[in-house]
Amino acid sequence: MADIAHPPMDQLQDLEYCIDSNPPWTETILLAFQNYILMLGTSVMIPSAIVPIMGGTDGDKIRVIQTLLFVSGINTLLQALFGTRLPAVVGGSFAYLIPILYIIEDSSLQRIPEPHERFLHTMRAIQGSLIVAASLQIILGYSQVWGIFSRFFSPLGMAPVVGLVGLGLFQRGFPVVGNCVEIGIPMLLAVIGLSQYLKHIRPLRNVPIFERFPVLICVTVIWAYSHVLTAGGAYRNRPIRTQHNCRTDRANLISSAPWFKFPYPLQWGAPTFNAGHSFAMMSAVFVSMVESTGAYKAASRLAIATPPPAYVLSRGIGWQGIGVLLDGLFGTGTGSTVSVENVGLLGLTRVGSRRVVQISAGFMIFFSILGKFGALFAAIPFPIFAALYCILFGLVAAVGLSFLQFTNMNSMRNLIITGLSLFLGISVPQYFNDFWLNSHHGPVHTHSGWFNAILNTIFSSPPTVGLIVAVILDNTLEVEKSKKDRGMPWWAKFRTFRGDNRNEEFYNLPFNLNRFFPPT
Repeated sequence: MADIAHPPMDQLQDLEYCIDSNPPWTETILLAFQNYILMLGTSVMIPSAIVPIMGGTDGDKIRVIQTLLFVSGINTLLQALFGTRLPAVVGGSFAYLIPILYIIEDSSLQRIPEPHERFLHTMRAIQGSLIVAASLQIILGYSQVWGIFSRFFSPLGMAPVVGLVGLGLFQRGFPVVGNCVEIGIPMLLAVIGLSQYLKHIRPLRNVPIFERFPVLICVTVIWAYSHVLTAGGAYRNRPIRTQHNCRTDRANLISSAPWFKFPYPLQWGAPTFNAGHSFAMMSAVFVSMVESTGAYKAASRLAIATPPPAYVLSRGIGWQGIGVLLDGLFGTGTGSTVSVENVGLLGLTRVGSRRVVQISAGFMIFFSILGKFGALFAAIPFPIFAALYCILFGLVAAVGLSFLQFTNMNSMRNLIITGLSLFLGISVPQYFNDFWLNSHHGPVHTHSGWFNAILNTIFSSPPTVGLIVAVILDNTLEVEKSKKDRGMPWWAKFRTFRGDNRNEEFYNLPFNLNRFFPPT
């Protein structure tokens, strides 16, 4: 037993670059471009799902994608500079889909006969609801209410929440790979092979290119392979679904994209406001805050930083609220959250540098303005992204489970809380999602549409269900007797900004702004 010693560590040591150390400039730029390529998956999937049912054309779809990328670049830069300051990419969120579908199905909008006119009015309604809902996140963030609430989080409570941030996205993993196995499975195997088995091979001087750039290398090779299959007629007589998932020319993105287009506020017209739409959207904002909190915890660990103190967490949530406000003003079609796949990429490449993410924000803005070039990369088939998600979401889930090292897992109380949170966090949302697929509405189906959207949104989110179960049980079952078992002695010093000297190194604002905005 003396030889088996793995003491708990509040910072990971198995990374090359931490949050405030930077790779050489060439590596930094390539790593930043790799982050940009990775976040394209979600940025294309969401508009591709909602724009057609809103009545939009292919031209509208590429314009929404460009706008989403542009605002994601701004939000990522703001978050890395003034928010949590963690190397976290901020992009579009699937958490907003249920309220968006509720708005799309509004009878007053469905009565508009002309499709493009209906698209514009629906977009304006979504914009108005995002602008109002953003106020909730801004208030909860800057008033420090979310930070105060985070004091109820222990390592035991956060382990299943962060775990579900990754595991809860399993439907975007292999089920999508299975839609085109001839490119999805080679992609999955290639990334595992390069990043794990060949990572020590260094053909270029001292740069471990297979470990640093597995996404760039594998996407390039498999994308070229899928081009060959498409050009060779491999999908000519295949079902429409197969062609949609496998072909490289299926989305009409390149032909529909303008050469140059600069997104600007209110480009779709003046937003419209509806109380029911806004209340429904607020539920998605709450879910987004929960998911982002889990992602921030994972990003801090993968960047060799301390867990973000309550003040920093609130600051990040406040800036994220400003990001949702920008989504509403520009008309991205959805709200913002932390990109889980990009958090996982920190661990896969073993680079947690903040500078890499800041430069990747520049790529998002640049390619969103140059429409044709951005559309070229956005035409990558979805199964290629899904293969990456299998690895990256799993890595984030494992980071969440690593918080259990600070708890006593020989305690039956802890085993019950962990097991129940994980199981219900997967099982309850699966029930809600299956209900949607079978009946085209959620299990909560009253005469009040906004009420339905609120409950269906909350209980369709694995991290939110996990948080509700874990935090309630962890703070009501034998609390005083179980402080050490819950991991609270380890967590306590990270609750306040001054609780650990390392917090200043990782989370101080740039340009000496802490003089004007001192930590509370």
